[in-house]
Amino acid sequence: MLTLLFDIDGTLINTGGAGGTALIEAFREDFGIRSPANVPFSGRTDRGIGTNLFEEHGIDDSPENWQRLRDGYIARLPVHLPQRDGRVLAGVLRLLEQLQAREAVAVGLLTGNLQDGARIKLGYFGLFEYFKFGGFGDDHRNRDGVAQAALTAAEQHANGSFDPNRVWVIGDTPLDISCARAINAKVLAVATGLHPTQELAESQPDRLLEDLSDTNVVLNALS
Repeated sequence: MLTLLFDIDGTLINTGGAGGTALIEAFREDFGIRSPANVPFSGRTDRGIGTNLFEEHGIDDSPENWQRLRDGYIARLPVHLPQRDGRVLAGVLRLLEQLQAREAVAVGLLTGNLQDGARIKLGYFGLFEYFKFGGFGDDHRNRDGVAQAALTAAEQHANGSFDPNRVWVIGDTPLDISCARAINAKVLAVATGLHPTQELAESQPDRLLEDLSDTNVVLNALS
């Protein structure tokens, strides 16, 4: 069985910044931080971003504070999504439809998003139904841990037909590429996020495309 693990933001969809805005608003309002520090978001896990915010402002990175930030974010995300000019990225819907029609393909997620955040984002854009399993950023501060969780979920989903030599990660950041290497997966990188083709090429993905707009090209790359 061919296993495909998709990143979300910058690969499948662009929320117009709704996710980051909701998270920072939750941190600012629920923790009383008027001007939150700038911390990196691209390719990061939500748990890792939360840890960085807590460290920058001297807040205890406790399970209770993380739960508070998480709940605040999840409550605000559905409010911000309709306020932004978000979209499904070129070719994504057609690609997912084609993959869904193939019996020997398992399609899952490998994302730094919280599981609830992934459900809300993809549900808003009508894509959530295409993904049956995944690894998420609820507990892992780095993407390698998410990758391992996604691999474990893929094995369980395959019910005995999992082939570790036929696993691909599809993502738009150098961290997608490095976490794929951590689980010995191949990588299809797409320059649809914040990282241009040249930067992605430096991380040596197995395949590199400008976007997912040409379904046949994508399917051939993954075959």
